[in-house]
Amino acid sequence: MPPDAELTPLDGRWTDWTPTRRPLDGRPTACRIRTGRRGPASLFSCRVEILMADQLAAGPGALPAHGRTGEGGPGSAGAPSALPAHGGIGEGGPGSAGAPYVYRRRELVEPDWRRFPGWRAVTAEQWRSPRWQRAQSIRNPRQLRLLLGGLLDDEIYDDLALDQQKFATMPLLIPPQMLNTVAPLVDPRGPGSLTEAFRADPVRRYMLPLASDRSPRWSSHPLAERDSLHEAQMWAVEGLTHRYPTKVLAELLSTCPQYCGLCTRMDLVGTSTPGTVKRRFEAKPADRYAAMIGYLRATPSVRDVVVSGGDVANLPWPRLESFVAELLAIDSVRDIRLASKALLTLPQHWLSAEVLSGLERLARTARERGVGLAVHTHANTAQTITPLAAEAARAVLATGVRDVRNQGVLLRGVNDTPQALLDLCFALQDEASVLPYYFYLCDMVPHSEHWRTPLHQAQRLQSALMGWLPGFATPRLVADVPDLGKRWVHQVADYDPVRGIASWAGDHRLPGGGDPAADPSRGYFSYDPIDTLPPEGREWWNRRQLDAHPGSSG
Repeated sequence: MPPDAELTPLDGRWTDWTPTRRPLDGRPTACRIRTGRRGPASLFSCRVEILMADQLAAGPGALPAHGRTGEGGPGSAGAPSALPAHGGIGEGGPGSAGAPYVYRRRELVEPDWRRFPGWRAVTAEQWRSPRWQRAQSIRNPRQLRLLLGGLLDDEIYDDLALDQQKFATMPLLIPPQMLNTVAPLVDPRGPGSLTEAFRADPVRRYMLPLASDRSPRWSSHPLAERDSLHEAQMWAVEGLTHRYPTKVLAELLSTCPQYCGLCTRMDLVGTSTPGTVKRRFEAKPADRYAAMIGYLRATPSVRDVVVSGGDVANLPWPRLESFVAELLAIDSVRDIRLASKALLTLPQHWLSAEVLSGLERLARTARERGVGLAVHTHANTAQTITPLAAEAARAVLATGVRDVRNQGVLLRGVNDTPQALLDLCFALQDEASVLPYYFYLCDMVPHSEHWRTPLHQAQRLQSALMGWLPGFATPRLVADVPDLGKRWVHQVADYDPVRGIASWAGDHRLPGGGDPAADPSRGYFSYDPIDTLPPEGREWWNRRQLDAHPGSSG
């Protein structure tokens, strides 16, 4: 049931013009809204008209044409129709009135780690050692201070510590390889000289979140959940999520070599933080793996297995190879994907002789049996694609796996412009032979509001990417809708961009979750971050929260 289900239908009159700011770039705008209900499910619907900054002086008569949410045609599919088609490059996006995107092949650069005081004596041999990388990973603000010293103002270390204590759902863990991509073009000289670049850096924003990054009013959405996709409710056996008719997710472990602050599996992955006590697997690993294999042998309708966690780079290679070899022996399994962000953030692991020789054995068996074996990784910014990361990706591809693909997350302040996404996709495709595959909208886990982007922005970004990359390398921007699954951002059935509520249609049986087709009145919903909504939308959510907590002062 959508949150507005009990509201009295409105009379459909336009509101007054309201000053606001464009969510993409903060430029001044004004909007007016007409709301009401339509359709067999009585879903809330609205029309939004928006004036751009250069139209404000002209008044309402200058309003451009508009469409209605949930309908086809330019400017619709849920986006406020008068918003520009693209945004984020200069004053616009590719093909807009702003600075156009210009493709230039860019040479990858490995930042000099010796620019940081704590690594000045580190040799190239040490840097390429996975053991050294793991041992020197940063786990707390104190260790970061030992590495960077006075290059950062004290307020940064205090801000980081406050976030870990008050907001963080993931522990702090970042290997040197990834930390070295923060502010890669800065050669800091003197006290505080790294502070500004460090604070603004996109990698820092999601790997080393600061308390000051968070939305002061809405750090969490009121409907945020620890297991936001309800994966544990879909476990066929412990750790095996059977969410789609022909595909399962095998969570072999609950640790990673690095922890993203926005992790969708924050309920399970990583050690507990002061504010989040983690779920733990109950069965021993060997028993869980055996139960997974047993279920897949008994369920021939499953053809596709995503082997993940956590990150499979944290599983001892002989154990991972043994599990994948057992999957390859199941006749009904036709696709296997190994999920590891560490391919690009800890490439030293994947470049080790043990891993490459073992992967070559698995790839050979997969080819002999006609099974597609691929590796999926996770990059969100072009600056993390360094020569060493590209070397690892190409080495993995050379073992004979079918593909190496990237599944990123669309993150506000990190990669939410056409420029950032195109730079990343070209770096992946051209320099690392990694196929851009998906960008997920950030899931609605606690304290993630400042990372999340509204659906209408994702729709414009998807349109902005079209035509720049080969079709097979053009990533899809998708919403992972709770209890439903992945949906392309333009598949939304109905969308209220004022209150930030999107409705999605179900069209297949989810094992253990019933049959959506048997209940046509059921809706599946996703929600925009509240701080990106116009004033009417923020006020609606504020009233709803006060109604739920009468004693709150708001």
